Amino acid sequence: MTPVRPAVDAELRALSADLPLMPELTPEVVATLRAIPSAPLDTLLGGRAVERREVTVAAEDGAEIPLTVLMPPGAVDAPCVVWIHGGGMIMGDRFANLDIPLEWLDRFGAVVVTVDYRLAPDVTGTTLAEDCYRALAWTAGNAADLGVDPERIVVAGVSAGGGLAAGVALMARDRGGPALAAQVLICPMLDHRDATTSTLQFTGPGVWSREMNAYGWRAVLGGLTGDDVPAYVSPAVAADLSGLPPAYVDAGSAEVFRDEDVAYATRVWAAGGRADLHVWDGGFHGFDALYPAAALSREARRTRTAWLERLL
Repeated sequence: MTPVRPAVDAELRALSADLPLMPELTPEVVATLRAIPSAPLDTLLGGRAVERREVTVAAEDGAEIPLTVLMPPGAVDAPCVVWIHGGGMIMGDRFANLDIPLEWLDRFGAVVVTVDYRLAPDVTGTTLAEDCYRALAWTAGNAADLGVDPERIVVAGVSAGGGLAAGVALMARDRGGPALAAQVLICPMLDHRDATTSTLQFTGPGVWSREMNAYGWRAVLGGLTGDDVPAYVSPAVAADLSGLPPAYVDAGSAEVFRDEDVAYATRVWAAGGRADLHVWDGGFHGFDALYPAAALSREARRTRTAWLERLL
């Protein structure tokens, strides 16, 4: 018997009534979804006076990783957000959900660096997180040229991007840098084991279901199982969560990732770290990315942005 699900916020339920439910994922469906472009960058920028740079960073295997850098005019000693997009680690591009960090560019003059990491199953294992770490390392190494304060660099992402951001924070800790001021983990995809109560509650068609989550993890893990799964790709299995930058972790009460996100924040506290955890009553997966004008979405975004502004 499927466990009873928490109710969805009434406004979000009405807004999402006509939202097509994600079909069962197959390689053919994923290929179709990948072919759907994100909103054009000019549309996302919405007439902002922003300097744009296109950069390519080399991965360890020589592959080219595209980055887009968005800088407010005259940036000097500005905070910086390395942005990692969502998409279950199997789809999406660097312009997906970019309206979220653009709010931070507007609010406190942050430089935004967004990365087109390679997707699974084209690559597997830690390669996706390594691509994102390369973006962070490039950003820190070019901080002066970008007008960035190297002590105020943040890694942030939504869904799969939130999980990869957590993995990058672990990499930065273990490798002695670059230093991070914060990690912002928005409904992050953290645990390949897919065994919490919330995953069992959200089976079947939906924005992101347990079955879709399992498909995404199979794609990224390849043949890795058990103790061979590295924490950099599935941060929930990390043995030690001490020494990490302050974390903002949020999720909806009505989504697959709720319980693994709560558990991650709890383990950060247990290790003596800082985590600000929010579970938004009635929010489904990605609610504030899909419906930013809804009252619950506005509250979630406002709270997240206020935390980051205080920290920076």
